[in-house]
Amino acid sequence: MSQGRLLARSWAAALGVLISGIPAAAAVQQQPQQQPPAPIERKEGQTPTIHVESRLVNVALNVVDETGAPVGGLTREDFEIAEDNQPQKISIFDRESTTPLEIVLAIDASESVLGDERLELQAAKKFVQSILRPQDGVDLMVFSDDVTELVPFTNDPRRIDAGLGRIVHGDATALYDAIYLASQRLSETPVKEGQRRVVVLITDGENTTRHGRYDSALEQAQRAGAMVYSLIIVPIEADAGRNTGGEHALIQLARETGGKYYYVEDKRDLAPAFAHVSDDLRTQYTLGYYAPQQGGDVTGLRHIEIRMKDPTLRGKYKLRYRTAYYGNR
Repeated sequence: MSQGRLLARSWAAALGVLISGIPAAAAVQQQPQQQPPAPIERKEGQTPTIHVESRLVNVALNVVDETGAPVGGLTREDFEIAEDNQPQKISIFDRESTTPLEIVLAIDASESVLGDERLELQAAKKFVQSILRPQDGVDLMVFSDDVTELVPFTNDPRRIDAGLGRIVHGDATALYDAIYLASQRLSETPVKEGQRRVVVLITDGENTTRHGRYDSALEQAQRAGAMVYSLIIVPIEADAGRNTGGEHALIQLARETGGKYYYVEDKRDLAPAFAHVSDDLRTQYTLGYYAPQQGGDVTGLRHIEIRMKDPTLRGKYKLRYRTAYYGNR
């Protein structure tokens, strides 16, 4: 059995708390608190050793001006960052990011989306060819009635090309399952210095399966530190006749994770939309700080705020970044 089919059929295991109807966050809260460590015994004359656990939190940041154009040339001294309203020291700063990218490209293969498949595949192939550098990796998933990983993470665009040729259509759209499993897959990738994790979706935005929930998909993306970019295919039918609930969910998901969304009204617009995603990722800054130790629920959701130090620039530039992460990631 292929790795992709195993992923699809292991949905029940992967979404354990989701299937039971208990949110993952609630399950975490029910875990017993760890007992404090036993005192360290020290021999006479031995210098005590202090062990401090710290974790680097990397945040990808886009800065644009009033016209939406990327703002380059900024330095770490231009920004200030806080976690749960507590100021933090910026320990890592990278301009126009050269940090590694791990991208899951997830394609909606339901009949409602795949109209002109040739244009979609060409746009996806061109995106992969343009985005991949030696330090990057791309994973290919397809979703309809279920979610299948067609190609695990690779740096070879030819493997992605071959995977795109194996897409099988389905009737339903397991959108939230796709986001959940793509984020889960990203969380399994090795941690690299300044690594950025990204989910890129091509979909009409409507989840039509009974399983999968928005809140669980968002939580898993936040736990993985994944930015969600959505290329939303607008149906041919009049706007008044379409369900926009899924679109609004994808828009909110992009805002929460620091990603972005694009409407695609014509399949010929897919290539430009992919180019926008590529440009957006290439013009990011990466800021890193060491998360402070916290008592109580160390696995809970922590909130991030970044802003310009200069008050005059706060109204001039718009900042986009993920606004939260989970302490146990």
